[in-house]
This record gives sequence, C-alpha cells and structure tokens, in this order.
Amino acid sequence: MIQRLLSLSGPRVIIAVVGPPGSGKSTLAASLVARLDRAALVPMDGFHLDDRILDARGLRDRKGAVETFDASGFAALASRMAVPGSDVFYPVFDRSREIAIAGAGVVRDTDRVIVIEGNYLLLDQSPWNRVEYDLTVSLNVPEDELRRRLTQRWQGLGKSPDAVAAHLENDLRNARLVAAQSRAADVTLVGQKAHHEPGEA
Repeated sequence: MIQRLLSLSGPRVIIAVVGPPGSGKSTLAASLVARLDRAALVPMDGFHLDDRILDARGLRDRKGAVETFDASGFAALASRMAVPGSDVFYPVFDRSREIAIAGAGVVRDTDRVIVIEGNYLLLDQSPWNRVEYDLTVSLNVPEDELRRRLTQRWQGLGKSPDAVAAHLENDLRNARLVAAQSRAADVTLVGQKAHHEPGEA
C-alpha cells in the first residue's frame, strides 16, 4: 500500500483511513505517516461535540455516535486541508479529559500527504460524502474481535463493569452503522491482507 501512496501525485494528497471503533485505524494511520515524507496525521476525534452540548441534547450516553460530531465543521476543515500553501489548524481530542482542544494540531504548508482517520469518513450521508479523498483505506474486523479489543480498551481506562458494558454497547452500535452505511473504500484491509476493489491495480 505504501507504493500506492507514493504513486499519488500533486502538491497535496488526502488519504482517509476508516474503520469501526477498535479496528486499529489509529495505529495504521500513524504507521503510514511515520513511513512517509512530509506527512501529517489528522484524527477525526477532534470534532467531538463538548459534553455540555451532548448533555443539553440528551446525547451524552451516545458520545462517539455519528450525531455527536461536528460533521459540517469536519467537512469544512477537510476542504481547507486539501489546498496547499498555508498552515491549517485543527482540534485535537484529549481522551484523558474527554474534551476537544481547538487549534492543538497543525497541518503545515510544507506537508504534502494528509492522513485523516476516523469512523465515519466514508459514511454515505451528507456532509460526510461531500469530502473528497485521493485514496481511501478501510479496516474490516469481525465483531467478536472488536468486542474483545474494546473491552480491553475500556477496562484499561479503569471503567467499572457496568460502564464497560455501556461503552461496549455504544461502540458496537456505531461499528454496525459504519459497516452498513459506508461507501466502498479503494483498499480494504482484513487482518494483514488487503482486498482491492474491482478495477484497482
């Protein structure tokens, strides 16, 4: 896949790495950025709505669901990042405090490859489907494995058994939405194997 990335031309290349919670997309995206020159990583998580807004809308228990993100803000920033020539600042999610920090990350004017990672990048609904990418990569992980990984994640954060169960229910609900309503990616990774969509080299 690295060779495929290196073959993409232009002053600015936007790559989407998408998958359900626990699929390993953050690890893959970071690995790609580490192996590429003039590359930046932009997590979608910075567009989480603040807990106070979620509380006001009755969505706190669904945090992480598609309706708990500033999708329009993300789409607007993605459009800005596609245009080289100036620094673009983006919010970064601090999981230890459960808040997004505005302007905590930067795509520099010298960065050529931007790797964006998140759950809903290929969701086939507006405004997610208005964002254009030069290459899309999807991770396909069986639900049983997602359940195992997510359980470990929340236990590792010191959550109680009841809280782990609630987080797990929410995460898997979101995973099913990603699986059912996302557009096909250019490359789908299943475990360590890549499946190319028809017509792909």
